[in-house]
Amino acid sequence: MKNPLNKRFVRELKSDLGRYMVLFVFIVAMIAIVSGFQVAGNSMIKAYDESFEKYNIEDGNFELTAKADKALIDKIEENDVTIYENFYLEEETALGTTIRIFKNREEVNRACLMSGEFPVADDDIAIDRIHANKNELEIGDTIIVSGKELKISGLVALTDYSALYQSPTDTMFDTKMFGVGVMTKEGFESIGDDRLHFSYSWRYDERPVDDIEAKVMSDELMGELLQLTTLSAYIPAYSNQAIQFTGTDMGRDGAMFVVFLYLIVAILAFIFAITTSNTIAKESTVIGTLRASGYSKGELIRHYLAMPMLVTFVAAVIGNILGYTVMEDFAADLYYNSYCLTTYEIIWNAKAFVNTTVIPLIIMFLINYLILVNKFKLSPLKFIRRDLKKSKKKKALRLNSKIGIMKRFRLRIILQNMPNYITIIIGVFLANVIMVFGVSFPALLNNHSEKLADNMISKYQYVLKAPIDTETVGAEPYTAYSLNTIETKGFSEQVSLYGIEKDSQYVDVDFDTNGVYISSGYSDKYDVNVGDTITLREEFEDKEYTFKVDGVYDYSIGIAVFMDREALNSSFDLEKDYYNCYFSNEEITDIDERLIATVISEDDMNKVSRQLMDSMGGMMDIFFGMGVVIFMLVIYLLSKIIVEKNAQSISMIKILGYSHSEINGLYVITTAIVVIASLILTMPVVDILMKVIVEYMFFMYSGWMIYYVPFSSFAYIAVAGIIAYAVIAFLQMQKVKKIPMEDALKNVE
Repeated sequence: MKNPLNKRFVRELKSDLGRYMVLFVFIVAMIAIVSGFQVAGNSMIKAYDESFEKYNIEDGNFELTAKADKALIDKIEENDVTIYENFYLEEETALGTTIRIFKNREEVNRACLMSGEFPVADDDIAIDRIHANKNELEIGDTIIVSGKELKISGLVALTDYSALYQSPTDTMFDTKMFGVGVMTKEGFESIGDDRLHFSYSWRYDERPVDDIEAKVMSDELMGELLQLTTLSAYIPAYSNQAIQFTGTDMGRDGAMFVVFLYLIVAILAFIFAITTSNTIAKESTVIGTLRASGYSKGELIRHYLAMPMLVTFVAAVIGNILGYTVMEDFAADLYYNSYCLTTYEIIWNAKAFVNTTVIPLIIMFLINYLILVNKFKLSPLKFIRRDLKKSKKKKALRLNSKIGIMKRFRLRIILQNMPNYITIIIGVFLANVIMVFGVSFPALLNNHSEKLADNMISKYQYVLKAPIDTETVGAEPYTAYSLNTIETKGFSEQVSLYGIEKDSQYVDVDFDTNGVYISSGYSDKYDVNVGDTITLREEFEDKEYTFKVDGVYDYSIGIAVFMDREALNSSFDLEKDYYNCYFSNEEITDIDERLIATVISEDDMNKVSRQLMDSMGGMMDIFFGMGVVIFMLVIYLLSKIIVEKNAQSISMIKILGYSHSEINGLYVITTAIVVIASLILTMPVVDILMKVIVEYMFFMYSGWMIYYVPFSSFAYIAVAGIIAYAVIAFLQMQKVKKIPMEDALKNVE
């Protein structure tokens, strides 16, 4: 025989449809967002990994000062590699941007057509999709390149430029100011060849199994090339940021969303549990009768557990469907807004299913089950008597009679509804964390940009391909070298080593000892102090170096080590007077551009902030929106429970002649006081927690970002919270107004 209690599900759902719908919609939205990001992210990572073979991406490239003849190419290919021409032109456009143009490559680094068509006419060009979007260019538009009008025939993704790094030494790519494109052979040649870069790509006949082997093979190839010709540039694929950065960076955002999903599901589980506890209190006599009639605790626990689990399960199923459709497109757009990715196919993601369905169901089950088990420890007689307290009834807390009657009444309401108000405080705290995360990010990046400008060692830093003298006044040579940190928390990053002149005019450091100075960013990020030792390693070699820290240099934006130039040169077997960079506050104009690898200026440093804002700004809007919704959801549901729980008392004071405004002053305003106090008083704790979250989150990114949230961000959130509660308060006032006076005569003991 079917359990007759099952007939109550439909009635319960109808009687509390509004509450269940709000919870249902929110769970659907959260799971859809997380599922969408995980599915899109993993599908794109798979497409990225497969693109190396699918589009025949190079194993590296080198540049010569002139076109190589067939004899030279044949000689190079004797080293078990295949060489491909990969010539390009780098031109300025009328928009003030720089575009790197290739012939449409069909053998190596093949382009993926995203929309439109590949160039057919001599004045056609297909440009990178993300660069086009950032500059509001569309198929059919005309761009002017070196005075020549070119028609955009299509939008493409160049597989060797999944991140638009103009130079391998750039601190960050810039999708707005730098782009790439392809033309027909005839169209390419019509631009001119006076600025032609003779670049060649290579592919190994036998692919290296990992980056360590790739480095060994690359070093051997470079040694052979140096014996055959003069190189202008040489970069293997394993160290080419334009190829590798996307694969390294993608997927981090999904983990962040999963953590927030679990936190929110936990809060919603508590709301379900409190709602169920409120229902149990209403139906206590019925429960007691059922228990006395032979129903077991397990049957009743399963009954009251069924609705939260059913709502969560159905929400998870619908959320995953939306995640694989609507939200997947939204998440993909955010990734496409940052990276020049090829087309991809959606793949089933078992991990995403576990994260968005299995674990939320487990969290919902455990929290509700534990609370229900605790509730049903009471005897049937206690349920029948509506005595749901486990401890002996204590006298109500005596309040000082000098306190006004209305204030005492409000305090009594708070004490009687303490579990609900505690949950409100927790919910407000969580909502504050999420809203601060969303609102503070722009301020964080703006502060970072200011720090970048303030912490520039010099206005210009020139990285050279070989040592060369300059007559520029104030130019000071230094040696740059790079090592990697030992893996910490599963993360390793590049450390910039600066070999500085004694009595440097740019870096005020005393190198009288044998130790090194580290940047304040290094010190803060890795908690390294004066007197400690640091161990760094070669990225692709089994070599480690240990240094003693003699001081911390005020340089917060980077992970850097400063040491005497001669000491650095000696440590890495370089010539005593070797240098490969210049600090300068003036532009250096007497060095051939072909001998300069890159120039780092304030604008280059600000690329990091611009790109982070561009790629993550959309996500921050999502976090702020989620925070507001969580805030309104928690406050609405719990304030609704408080009003319902006190319906009999509200009805009684209506009989006693209290007006609606006075009753609202007791119940709605009491909740308002708790909410507003929670908004304001939890902010300092949120600030401390946010510092931990931000530092943990950015630990996995290269460099260091100082936590900073201005007071205006907290004020903005407080105002937004008060406005949101005003809407909820209005709804609760309407509910209080509808409570009939006859409720006071019901269930009178």
